[in-house]
Amino acid sequence: MANASPDLDNAEAQRQLNNNNRPISSGFWETECTSAKLFECSRIKALADERDAVQKKTFTKWVNSHLARVSCRISDLYNDLRDGYMLTRLLEVLSGERLPRPTRGRMRIHCLENVDKALQFLKEQRVHLENVGSHDIVDGNHRLTLGLIWTIILRFQIQVIKIATADNRETRSAKDALLLWCQMKTAGYPEVTIQNFTSCWRDGLAFNALIHRHRPDLIEFHKLTRSNATHNLQQAFNIAEQNLGLTKLLDPEAFLLSVSDVNTENPDEKSIITYVVSYYHYFSKMKALIVEGKRVGKVLEKCIEAENLVGRYEALASDLLDWIEKTIAVISNQKFANSLSGVQQQLQAFTTYCTIEKPIKFQEKGNLEVLLFTIQSKLRANNQKAYVPHEGKLISDINKAWERLEKAEHERGVALRKELIRQEKMELLAQRFDHKTTMRQAWLNENQRLVSQDNFGYDLPAVEAAMKKHEAIEADIASYEERIGVVVELAAEMEVESYYDIRRISARKENILGQWSLLKELVAGRRTRLEKNLALQKTFQDMVYMIDWMEDTQFQLLSKDFGKHLLEVDDLMQKHGLQEADIGVQAERVETLNAAALKFTTIEGYQPCDPQVICNRVNHVSSCLEELKQLADKRRGELEESRQLWAFFQELEESEAWIREKSSILGAQGYGKDLSSVLKLLQKHKTLAGELLAHRSLLQTTMQRGQQILSEKSIDTAGIQERIMDVKDEWTTLEDQAAQRLGHLQEALNFFQFSTETDDLVVWLQDAYRLVSSEDFGHDEYSTQSLLKKHRGVSEDVDKHRLHVVALRKHMVALPLRYSEQEEVLVRMVEVEQLYTEVVEVGVLRQQWLHDALAVYRMFSEVNACELWIDEKEQWLNKMEIPEKLEDVEVVAHRFESLDQEMNSLMGRILDVNQIVQQLLDGGHPSSTEVRGCQDHLNSRWNSIVGLVEQKKDQLDSMLRLQNYLLECVEIKSQIQEKRKAIDATQYAGSDLGGVLALQRRLSTMEGALSVLEPKLMHLQEEAEHLATAHPGRATEVLLPFDGISVEWEELKRTLQGCEDSLMVASRLQSFIQDLDLFLTWLVQTQTAAASDQLPNDLEEAEKLINKHAALKEEIGRYEEDYERLQAMNELLESEEAPLPQAALQQWLQKLDVGWNKLLEMWESRRDVLVQAHIFHLFLRDVKQAESFINNQESALAHGELPNTVETVEAAVKKHKDFTTTMELNLHRIKAVIEAGESLISQNNIYSDRIKERVDTLANRGNQNREQAQQWLDKLNDQWALQRFLQDCHELGDWVCEKMLMARDSSHDETQKLHKKWLKHQAFMAELAQNKEWLEKIEREGQQLIHEKPELGQMVQRKLAEIRECWQDLESTTQAKAQQLFQANKADLLVQSYHSLDQRLGQLEGQLAFVDRGQDLSTVNRQLKKLQTMEFQMEEWYKEVGHLQVQASSVPQQARVKETVAEQQAAVEARMVRLIEPLKERRRFLLASKEVHQVGRDLEDEMLWVQERLPLAMSQEHGSSLQSVQQLMKKNQTLQRELQGHHGRVEEVLERAGIIASIRSPEGNMVRAGLEQLAQLWALLWVETERRQLVLDAMYQAQQYYFDMAEVEAWLSEQELHMMNEEKGKDEPSTLQLLKKHLVLEQTIEDYAETIGLLSQQCRQLLEMGHPDCEQISKRQSQIDRLYVSLKDLVEERKSRLEQQYWLYQLNREVDELEQWIAQREVVASSPELGQDFEHVTLLQEKFTDFASETGNVGQERVTAVNQMVDELIDYGHAEAATIAEWKDGVNESWADLLELMETRAQMLAASHHLHKFFSDCREVLCQIADKHRRLPEVRGRQSSTSNTSTLQRLLQGFEQDIQLLVTQVRQLQESAAQLRTVYAGEKADAIACREHEVMQCWKELLTSCEECRVQITTETDKLRFFSLVRDQIMWMDSIICQIGTGEKPR
Repeated sequence: MANASPDLDNAEAQRQLNNNNRPISSGFWETECTSAKLFECSRIKALADERDAVQKKTFTKWVNSHLARVSCRISDLYNDLRDGYMLTRLLEVLSGERLPRPTRGRMRIHCLENVDKALQFLKEQRVHLENVGSHDIVDGNHRLTLGLIWTIILRFQIQVIKIATADNRETRSAKDALLLWCQMKTAGYPEVTIQNFTSCWRDGLAFNALIHRHRPDLIEFHKLTRSNATHNLQQAFNIAEQNLGLTKLLDPEAFLLSVSDVNTENPDEKSIITYVVSYYHYFSKMKALIVEGKRVGKVLEKCIEAENLVGRYEALASDLLDWIEKTIAVISNQKFANSLSGVQQQLQAFTTYCTIEKPIKFQEKGNLEVLLFTIQSKLRANNQKAYVPHEGKLISDINKAWERLEKAEHERGVALRKELIRQEKMELLAQRFDHKTTMRQAWLNENQRLVSQDNFGYDLPAVEAAMKKHEAIEADIASYEERIGVVVELAAEMEVESYYDIRRISARKENILGQWSLLKELVAGRRTRLEKNLALQKTFQDMVYMIDWMEDTQFQLLSKDFGKHLLEVDDLMQKHGLQEADIGVQAERVETLNAAALKFTTIEGYQPCDPQVICNRVNHVSSCLEELKQLADKRRGELEESRQLWAFFQELEESEAWIREKSSILGAQGYGKDLSSVLKLLQKHKTLAGELLAHRSLLQTTMQRGQQILSEKSIDTAGIQERIMDVKDEWTTLEDQAAQRLGHLQEALNFFQFSTETDDLVVWLQDAYRLVSSEDFGHDEYSTQSLLKKHRGVSEDVDKHRLHVVALRKHMVALPLRYSEQEEVLVRMVEVEQLYTEVVEVGVLRQQWLHDALAVYRMFSEVNACELWIDEKEQWLNKMEIPEKLEDVEVVAHRFESLDQEMNSLMGRILDVNQIVQQLLDGGHPSSTEVRGCQDHLNSRWNSIVGLVEQKKDQLDSMLRLQNYLLECVEIKSQIQEKRKAIDATQYAGSDLGGVLALQRRLSTMEGALSVLEPKLMHLQEEAEHLATAHPGRATEVLLPFDGISVEWEELKRTLQGCEDSLMVASRLQSFIQDLDLFLTWLVQTQTAAASDQLPNDLEEAEKLINKHAALKEEIGRYEEDYERLQAMNELLESEEAPLPQAALQQWLQKLDVGWNKLLEMWESRRDVLVQAHIFHLFLRDVKQAESFINNQESALAHGELPNTVETVEAAVKKHKDFTTTMELNLHRIKAVIEAGESLISQNNIYSDRIKERVDTLANRGNQNREQAQQWLDKLNDQWALQRFLQDCHELGDWVCEKMLMARDSSHDETQKLHKKWLKHQAFMAELAQNKEWLEKIEREGQQLIHEKPELGQMVQRKLAEIRECWQDLESTTQAKAQQLFQANKADLLVQSYHSLDQRLGQLEGQLAFVDRGQDLSTVNRQLKKLQTMEFQMEEWYKEVGHLQVQASSVPQQARVKETVAEQQAAVEARMVRLIEPLKERRRFLLASKEVHQVGRDLEDEMLWVQERLPLAMSQEHGSSLQSVQQLMKKNQTLQRELQGHHGRVEEVLERAGIIASIRSPEGNMVRAGLEQLAQLWALLWVETERRQLVLDAMYQAQQYYFDMAEVEAWLSEQELHMMNEEKGKDEPSTLQLLKKHLVLEQTIEDYAETIGLLSQQCRQLLEMGHPDCEQISKRQSQIDRLYVSLKDLVEERKSRLEQQYWLYQLNREVDELEQWIAQREVVASSPELGQDFEHVTLLQEKFTDFASETGNVGQERVTAVNQMVDELIDYGHAEAATIAEWKDGVNESWADLLELMETRAQMLAASHHLHKFFSDCREVLCQIADKHRRLPEVRGRQSSTSNTSTLQRLLQGFEQDIQLLVTQVRQLQESAAQLRTVYAGEKADAIACREHEVMQCWKELLTSCEECRVQITTETDKLRFFSLVRDQIMWMDSIICQIGTGEKPR
């Protein structure tokens, strides 16, 4: 301690020394001196105590100021440092290093250990501590504790102070340096003179001066005075603490007080130094920070400058980009001014932008690029990271934006120019519009004046002339409409183009259109007036013509000629019909003319004639027409009667002739000879039967007509009845004859069908028998399988024909007796059945034979395959020899594995063969012997190959085991040697726990490795014994490696055991105490965490707490093993014999047990609580979700109102059903929540009360919602039923009210409408009766509603009562009105009805009296429609007469009324009977006339249809292109399809026309002419169409060839252009992609040759056909061929280019990869690492050897491959041959350099290996020499303890032999040294010589010692030999003496 601080304790020591050396003079003086000495001693002691107190206080504050960094603090310096923990932390803070971890514990031994660690650290820091031990600090020695702290302050605070003087020399001590620093800093301050660290600091000015020097802003120094020391000190200390952060180590009051009390000028120096040092370190650090700040400032200035430039760049870039975007947005706007001047101004502004604004921005863009270059340059100069602008502000982005700007600018310019052109065009259009509108307006005014004049004339020619003139005016005006349209189009175009003055244009256009419309209205009005005049004049002219025609027709109708036979009568009837048709037509014309004339009397406005004149003319024409109609009806009746008679006679004659003809036919035909003849006869008979049936109706009609003629007796009817009876008898005979013939034909048909079926079946069975009886069973497996497949098909067909045989038997039974009893039929049937049976039996037998043959063939095939495999494997196994090398053995074993798989597969096939053979043997196959022999041979071959394989496997396994054994021996021996070396290198050189634990970890790792090795050794021993037994000849080779391993293993275990024993006790105790302390600390913390009573407030917090608690459990689980280990360690320590603190350990272990169990209990309890809380919060989450469902349901149910219509009720029901469906879905979730809550309650959850409350609330609310929903649904259903009922009632009520108004109509007093009202009322009553069901239905629904819903009864009853009351009122009113109408006017009604009916019948008779044949088809159709209307009226009148008869029966019995009604009734009935026959006759006549006209119309239509299509068929246009030819062909094909589809129609028309043409009549002649013309046109059209199709086909082939030729030529030209493309890939993938595309294209071109071939074939066909363009076709074809050949040449050329390019890229990639690989290898090969020792260099040499071998092999292969590729490309004649050659040279040079580097490194490593081996050998020799030196004392000791000379001699010889072995090693060492000296020089040579000298020196010493020892042993040996000889001699002499002295006498 004194040596550590000599300068500080000199004064005190000197005083004590002076006091001790003071002389003693006298006794008084002695007394005085004694008292003074006692006082001085007490005073010195007080001062020392006070100084210690000051130092303690100062040092305590200093220590706390440093411990504050690690959040530690001491309160008592002496006590708090005793445990060593704070001392360790203090040293860690001061040194910045990590000290050994303090031992946890409060016992003295722990404190001593911790303090020792701190003191040991100070010793390592070269801090000398004298008389300071760990026990002093632990015991709390004040002086030594203060001394220790002062020493630490000196070492870590003061010793580092070095101040440079003016002459640049450092001061000699830290104290002087600190004093010099204080003097330098306070120089120049008045009254501040620092000469020491005591009195110079009392006034406080020195402290303030130091602070003011560095921080003048904190202190006003000029205000301080020396006299106010307390203020000065207080100010300095406070400012240092508050502003500088320096702890106030000194107390001003105490500082001053201690000085005044002592009355000395020397305060405590150590305290002041400690405090001043803190000033020094703070200000030094501040100065360093200032200097560093300046340096950083310079760097920052450059960075800021760069950042400013970057910011400027980004701002400029942003501004430029913003300007570009804004400019793009502006110039991209395509909205231009809608005028020429405005567009011109915009174009001028755009020009200004392009010439002025844009160049400025372009210059800014260039400046921006320069700025970016400047930034990059400055950053590179500052060694900063290159600046990359943000995305979107790159130069490329700006360039892209500028390109978009230029694009938009270009688009703007183009758009402006287009707009300018458009505006100029608009101006031209406006000028044209103005010019045209002026011209059109003048023309319109002129024409309006012209059409306003009316001058028509007063007769038809004048009016027609006026009409023609008007039409000319209209034509002129119509032609002018286009000119008006031009004006409108101009205006529309300008409007579409948005012309700026469009309003003026539109106004002028509307003016023109208005005048045009006015002109058209004037023209239309004038035309209307003209048409009226013209129509009236034409009507007058037609009336004149009509009157003349009626006079001529009246003369013809007065003729009395009615005909002498039917044809004449028909002729007269036709003529009369034509006359009637003409009359009808003329009547219609008269009516039309009258109506047209009368219209002119009623029109308003303009009237062309006086109405009275028109009426007079109409009346005259009508009277003439009525007279003509009466004459026509009269003549029609007379002619009808005559025609009926003659028609009846003709029909009877025709029927008799037809019956005789058919009877002769039936009697002349037979019954057929075969099936086809019978079918033909049967078909003819069916036709005859149809004719009979059709003729029966005709005959019946004729008979009825004859009976009608007899009943009428209007003319002569003699002989009619007899003719009728004769015809009936003949008809009956014909029907009987036809039925008999039909029966005979049916029987013949059945018989012939049976015969045919029998023949067919026999033929089929014979064919089948021939197939199934074939002797061909195949010659191999495939043919047999094919035959079997065919046989299965035949068998299936035979099974299907069984039904045919059965059906044939049934057919035979069903034949008539005269056929079925024939012997031939029975024999044929038996033959068929027998033949079928034989076919079935033979088929079954053949199928079995085929199966057997197939099995045999399959068996032989499998056997051959198996034997081939066995032969191959036998040859391989016989030739195979078991190799000796392990690699070869593994290869053979791998082949045997694949052989096992093949054998397993083969064994399955052999089993299949055996199974097939067994089946054949069981089936009794004819070749059983051959099959059995084949099977036996195969099985024997299989057994032999299996045995051979097993034999070879055993040999192989044995050899493999032997090789593996030897390999394992080598590996395990090397592992054991490595472990032994590692254990030998492990030495325990300390007593701390860290070293023990580190050593123990290494040993435990070693033990783990040994435990793994031990089972291997046991297995290896068993393997060695087994192999020695299996290979007796190689037993020595097998056992010798294991013996060596056993020796190494025993030595290893002994070494390990010794090391473990030396470390066991100390390590166990230290680790146990440390682990126990750590475990207890952890246990207390974990108990605190587990004892937490915090409960979660929500689900998330609960999950966090559970996860945290689970993590705590995992931590406890991890510490459980530590707990068990501590328990086990305690037991182990108790068993040790070392001194241990048993009582303390037992107490700690008891605490450990109690705390551990308590922790587990607390964790389980806490876990239960947290789990329950988590489950509770999960439940609450589900409850909230369920409550949300319930709240939604309640909200929906609370806002319901009953609708009041059916539609709204139905919508509400549908909506509620959807709601209930959703409610049911949510019900399951709510039930799940309730069940979960009940489960939690049953489990006694800590929140059970809250859970029960929520569950009950949830269940109650859910039930309430379901009840409310059901109630609401019931209400809605009730409301729907009620509303539907009310709706029905409302509809019925409305209907009743409507009908009530009709029933109460009182206008029946008008007699002229009485009958109509009566009929209407009857209809009304019928409607009322029908709708009564409606009322009954509503009443039923109402009663049902009352029954189901009693609460609605009152409303329903009230509504029903209202409806029923209204209905009763309606019925009563209706009945009363009906009774009133009928009773009051019954007779009048009947008379009126009969009178009205009679009038209608009269009108009908008048219509029938007029006969109109009809001039055309439309007229006839109108007549038929009128006739149909008449017939319908007759039916209605029949019904009406019936009703009137019923009513007439209830007429009152008044004679006059009764007679009137009867007369009217009889007249009506008679007239109706007379009208029946005229109606029928009129229908027959009209139908015949319609047929004639229809045929004529159809002929005309068909001729028109043919004539329309004939030009197309005869067209000479054949098309000039493929498309036109195709269109023409489609048209012609369409025409052909039309002809085919229309063929039936034409045939039908021709057939009908032929029928009519066969009748001789004028109409027939006309039809015949049309028929011939149509037939000719149809045939011509058909022929021309076929001819045109042939011509078009030929043209199509030629055009198709031209088209294909053009396509091929275009495709070839396109591909040729593609092939001429010089595109090359940028890299290997792109080139490969191009090459792939080219190969695909090449294949496409190759495939295209087929197209070229087809084209050539088409060409040859056309040339063979003699096409007119043969020469051109031939030239085109040769041109295509040449083009295709040249294209293929281009393809090959381009393929060659692409392949060369691809090969070049491949070579480039290979070269780059190889050069990169060589560079990587060069890095390794050029490594300067040569090893630190022999083991290291050996390892490096081994690694480099592997590296060199791998590099040589792989590199040579790759270089060879690259050179080969290069040579191939150069030989191929690659275009880049020179470049490729350069690449080759470069690669070869790099490879040669790498080889040279590898050789150099190998030499360097070899030299290093030699050198380090020399040093290693030196160490080994020195160790052996030292070992011999250690053995020499043993030898010498044996010399004194051994009396046997031979033993000493052997001992000496053994030692000398060991020495002789060393002689060889020393000589080799000398030789190695001599060699190395020739290689190395300098330090290494000196080291070699030094090491050699050291070895030789030791060797000489050993030899000297050995020689001395040998001399001693030789001397001792000689001595012992001498003594032995003496002893032997004495013993001999004694024996001789004994013999001499024997008293035995001679014998």
